[in-house]
Amino acid sequence: MLARGLRKAYGSRVAVDGVDLEVRRGECFGFLGPNGAGKTTTMRMLACLSERDAGDLAVLGMDPDLEPRALKARLGVVPQEINLDLELTVLENMVVYARYFGMRAAPARDRAMELLRFVDLHERADDTVVRLSGGMQRRLQIARALINDPEMILLDEPTTGLDPQARRMVWERLRDLRAGGTSVVITTHYMDEAERLCDRLVVIDHGEVVRQGAPADLVRDEVGAEALEMRCATTDAARLAGAASRRHIVAGDVVIAFGDDGDALRAAADASGVRWDLIAERRATLEDLFIMLTGHSLREGAADGQ
Repeated sequence: MLARGLRKAYGSRVAVDGVDLEVRRGECFGFLGPNGAGKTTTMRMLACLSERDAGDLAVLGMDPDLEPRALKARLGVVPQEINLDLELTVLENMVVYARYFGMRAAPARDRAMELLRFVDLHERADDTVVRLSGGMQRRLQIARALINDPEMILLDEPTTGLDPQARRMVWERLRDLRAGGTSVVITTHYMDEAERLCDRLVVIDHGEVVRQGAPADLVRDEVGAEALEMRCATTDAARLAGAASRRHIVAGDVVIAFGDDGDALRAAADASGVRWDLIAERRATLEDLFIMLTGHSLREGAADGQ
């Protein structure tokens, strides 16, 4: 998948502003950013659900705006919201969806049961969806999106609202898909999800790509390996930060300094002449990277999901 100058606006609000990106076959690619950053809007354009206003876009070698029907036959899509038929059984949801792809009843049932085993829901095949937990419903959505054996699956915030055990189950299934050669594209605002799943990702904010690359490479190159969190008088924070490292975050009376050597960070902070208290010594993270690049936390920002 290749995008160049991708743009989408809703009236006067620009949701996606000149995005360039490339997704390679067989990789897990992530869009990392806060609510309102443009992740869902981008996914909708990839999934043939929203036409772009400008730019070039090819998904599996096809233009979503010109060949939506042919492209949808080769894609699997898991939206952010639960859109299952709650009154139908688990198996009926699968079989009915299979018919949209022209599958006959018997092969559709066989394929459905195969996929229900893949997501560990085969023993719930005759239960109505309304009886499933949120994590089970999300796994059913993933299974349903695979009914047509897609070459690429698009998942918008796949684990939002799930408990830790359910999240890990979804992660395992996504790793299995990638290992089987399916391209996986996800949006997320969870740091651990992006680090664990994504081969590469883009950091997106206000509709623009801020950085892209492998998670570990981005953190190492932009932030460093170590983080030293300190607290001092607010009036001294800027001086302490500047003395400790050129790569730092200042938030009120909290200073986070980054570098490749934790002992060197401590020594530089001590030499600043500022009195400070230790909060934590830890490894640098993707969230540190995002805050450094954008000036705000992933938990901040609009909540419209666009």
